[in-house]
Amino acid sequence: MKKERIFKNREALSTTFIPSYFPHRDNEIKGFANILKPALYGARPSNILIYGQTGTGKTAVAKFICEQIIEKAGNENKQIHTAYINCKQTNTPYGVLTNIGKTYSSEWDTIVPNAGWRIDKVYEALKQKADDNGGIAIVILDEIDALVNKKGDDILYHLTGLNSDLSNSKISFIGISNDSKFTTWLDPRVKSRLGEESLTFAPYNAIQIEEILSQRAQIAFHDNVVDPMVLTYCASKAAQQHGDARKALDLLRISAELAERDDCEIVTVKYVNKAQNIMEIDQVRSIVSTLPIQYKATLAGVVLNQGKRKDGHQTTGEVYSTYMQICKHFSLDSLSQRRVGHIISELDMQGMINAKIVSLGRQGRTKFISMAIDQNQIDELFAEDAFLSDISIELTKSGNYISSTQLRLI
Repeated sequence: MKKERIFKNREALSTTFIPSYFPHRDNEIKGFANILKPALYGARPSNILIYGQTGTGKTAVAKFICEQIIEKAGNENKQIHTAYINCKQTNTPYGVLTNIGKTYSSEWDTIVPNAGWRIDKVYEALKQKADDNGGIAIVILDEIDALVNKKGDDILYHLTGLNSDLSNSKISFIGISNDSKFTTWLDPRVKSRLGEESLTFAPYNAIQIEEILSQRAQIAFHDNVVDPMVLTYCASKAAQQHGDARKALDLLRISAELAERDDCEIVTVKYVNKAQNIMEIDQVRSIVSTLPIQYKATLAGVVLNQGKRKDGHQTTGEVYSTYMQICKHFSLDSLSQRRVGHIISELDMQGMINAKIVSLGRQGRTKFISMAIDQNQIDELFAEDAFLSDISIELTKSGNYISSTQLRLI
């Protein structure tokens, strides 16, 4: 191990790092603080819904404000509890209630098991602990739409109704989501309780992202080890992706790590280009590895059809025909063409494919579908995934497309 010549504090570039100051988020922080301020007077703050695209500082600001209010409460001998729950990781009613319970009691794990109790019994245990300890609890539900998408809004109905069952404690919820439309699917009672107040975080522009990178770079790096053009370049790349500061920080960190591996004393723009290629491949790999099998079958249908047309464009019907062959060959339960059409739209949103609706004049409109990732990435992904690898073998046999006749012969 050598002494680090580039990094001074690597953690400053991580997504979990909470800075002491947030550039260009003063208004959001003031609005947030004003909503939560009643907790210091012993009153329950309004529930808040926070919207904004990925990398706009929603989670970091929420954690920062909660840290500030806990510090203030300690100085003034006020009883305030906080909990942070990522609903993509903790997406069951049991898990959510258990995490809230831990904010009230350090002995929660010894009283309530991690699994095995009925939900109503966990709910009663939480109410008892909340009233025994008193005070105000502020619960952050990050990626709250993931909880709703998986379990419906029943859990939110019970959570937002907790206060009516408590006599010596109150709970306030902060919901964070990238999807401003997820509340349209909620029960009107849940929607009115949960969204008592709302805040929206606008995307950063390139100049703002560069200032954020400059702030973090001063903490993360030794002096004069980063070419100033690197910060500008990383910021411009992130601004093109909807103002995602998180992507810019990752890009800067990986660029510096690549320079470090090469024993280079200065991080230059060439390492940013290398880092971007690595990030794109890793992102695609992460998406594909977590796809349900029906999504993989649909994606494989698009890949198999890619060489069928000279222009690379294919219709939903053509993809569905190949998808049905894949389902038949691998004994999968096939979905309807309408459902596969929805999957195609979701793969388009994830950046795996391009699905563009085109007008054909009198013939009406149709959706042209093509791959959004290059062939080398496709080959790597198919080789790494067991299911896609099996399809890849058939793809090699048939020259990029499996005909109905060939499948009958296999």
